[in-house]
Amino acid sequence: MPAATPPISLLSERIIALENTFRKIQRERMNDVPILNTNIKVQAVGFQGWENSYLGVMITPWFMNLMLLPGDTEHWDELPELSKTSRNFPSGKYEFITGFESDIGKYQMCSLFSPMFEFQDHAAAFDTAEAIMRELMNEENNEPGDISSQQIENIWNGSEEKPEDPLPHTEAKEKETTATSTLAEKMEQPISRRQLLRGALMLDEE
Repeated sequence: MPAATPPISLLSERIIALENTFRKIQRERMNDVPILNTNIKVQAVGFQGWENSYLGVMITPWFMNLMLLPGDTEHWDELPELSKTSRNFPSGKYEFITGFESDIGKYQMCSLFSPMFEFQDHAAAFDTAEAIMRELMNEENNEPGDISSQQIENIWNGSEEKPEDPLPHTEAKEKETTATSTLAEKMEQPISRRQLLRGALMLDEE
């Protein structure tokens, strides 16, 4: 039997606390760190009830992560900080790392983008976050195997090569013709789960 979805009435309070916490982190801990994209602001995007948790995308000037917050009946006290947990979604399994902040308690994050210099402005980051939430819940994106947050980070920082998707000749040709699509156009195209978390929705560099 699936876990009960936590009440939505608590969600607005959690979002306010979440955004305030990361704005405070930006002011107090990240102010002099050179990885900030000053065109990006702190924003929680697309949060919704998921099983007995709240799920959404957290945008900050230094990262974009999938984020889980415990529901009203859970606190995740048994989860050590930096411990890893696999979570199942319609598009597949994803690895989350446990974190803690005194103002919000325990949370779990799956890294998507860090740093955030791939994004020209906040609107591009917001559109990508919304697309990620939509495609995360799309079972057509399900592929064998787990995707770890470390693997995603490695690909973004260049220490691991982006794997080639095995496409038939016709699909490969179609992919080549759409290489310069706009972000809006890319959002309308079918994508794989690996493409989703490896920048398939990002605008090409000018």
